[in-house]
Amino acid sequence: MTDTVGITALIPPELVYACRHRPLDVNNVVPTSSINPRSKLCAWTAVWRDEIMEGGLDIDSLVVVAGGDCHNALVDGQKVALSGVPTHYFFYPFDRDPDYMASQLDGLAGFLGGIKDKEMFRTISGLKEKGLALDQLRVDDRARTSDVFSALISFGDLQGDPAAFEEVLDTIPHTDVEYSSRVALIGVPPIYPDFHEVAESFGLHVVYDELPYEFVRLGGNDMQALAGSYRNYSFSGPITGRIEIIRQELDRRRVDGVIHYTQFACHHTLEDEIFRAHLDYPVLTVQGDLPRPSSEQLKLRLEAFSEMLEVMP
Repeated sequence: MTDTVGITALIPPELVYACRHRPLDVNNVVPTSSINPRSKLCAWTAVWRDEIMEGGLDIDSLVVVAGGDCHNALVDGQKVALSGVPTHYFFYPFDRDPDYMASQLDGLAGFLGGIKDKEMFRTISGLKEKGLALDQLRVDDRARTSDVFSALISFGDLQGDPAAFEEVLDTIPHTDVEYSSRVALIGVPPIYPDFHEVAESFGLHVVYDELPYEFVRLGGNDMQALAGSYRNYSFSGPITGRIEIIRQELDRRRVDGVIHYTQFACHHTLEDEIFRAHLDYPVLTVQGDLPRPSSEQLKLRLEAFSEMLEVMP
């Protein structure tokens, strides 16, 4: 029997499918949700919490990434658990300990009923190769950033159907892109569903989406390989390692500037001054709260940032 397993942040979708279940990244419903959370710190977790508890999301169980990524998810996940949804708590090792990572994956597999289809590891590994190739098309100015972002962000759950998702990847148009500046988007993804389209409209070609890139960067064809890869999930460890990865990607992708998206009441907001001190690029910091279309103020700031980058030597 295939159950729908809600996931609150990145876990290996390979493992969920190998246990013959279907993952659902609950974050992907948030930007277009009409829910007005009853109580909240971060709107991301409050919205998916209420979507689940009010019946808007039909899941059989929930995996809460409670350590190493999102702090607010721990409490909102417990609220869901108290409502009667079977819930498992998953913790990344801050020190990158491979044995601890392996134990967490083993515990997750146990919660999901055990591995039944090892071939799914290789199937999804092949899809991630396609994702990396698509990401490179964007770097090479041969795919629109909004199309690529929509695909990469879906690698958290492969839209619940790997075979159908592969068809989606194969239909993404390859097209020459015109722009004025190349930018990177670091931090959590914007809660605004039209953010990438708005950036494109002002000539900003987003060639690096930090978090969605992690979705295709990490993987493995067996449990040992998954543990060795996912222990290096950048958001879950020391920020020094994350900065190193970002610097490498900014250089490889030849960016002109950086947009740091922060979410109201998210602990990652405190990282902004660290990034500004350690990234030698112009940085625009923007903050969002509730899911809604990009505001006129945000559009003005993106337009001004684009104009500034155009005149920089």
